[in-house]
Amino acid sequence: MKKFLFIAIIALGFGFESHAQTVQYKVITSVESIVPMGIGRSRLIEEKDAIDAEAFTTERTDGKKSDQGDVKRSDAKVSKFAETKLLNFYSIAGINFQNIASNDALTSSKINKLSAEGWELAFVTSGVESDSGKGDGKGIYITRYIFKKVN
Repeated sequence: MKKFLFIAIIALGFGFESHAQTVQYKVITSVESIVPMGIGRSRLIEEKDAIDAEAFTTERTDGKKSDQGDVKRSDAKVSKFAETKLLNFYSIAGINFQNIASNDALTSSKINKLSAEGWELAFVTSGVESDSGKGDGKGIYITRYIFKKVN
C-alpha cells in the first residue's frame, strides 16, 4: 500500500508543469517645479515605449578604450510617453499647499490605477535641486516610483 501511494504521488507530480516566475519593473517619475509664480512645469511621466538598455551599453576591455562614441544619445530617446500635468509648489504668494495636496491626489490616483493593473509599489527614491537663494528662482523635486509585477 505504501508503494502504491508513493508511486501515485510521483505520477501526479509529473502531471503538473513548473512555471518560472518573472518579474517586470516599471518606473514612473514625478517632476515638481519650485519655480515661483507658476511658470515652472510639473509632470508625472510614464514611458510607453520599451527600450533595451543593451543597445546603449558598451564594454571597456583595457579600462581606457570606449566605444561610447558609437552610441547616439538621440537613439536612446523614447517617442511615446504619458505625461500627467501636476501643479507647481509655488504660486505668486509663495508655497501653495493646495497645489501640493492636488499633486498628492493625482499621484495617488496613478498609483491606485497601476495597483489595480497588478503593479506593486516596490521602491521610492527622490532627489532635489532646490532654489539656492536670491536671484536663482529655479529648482525641482524628482521622485521615482518603481513598481514591480510578478508574471
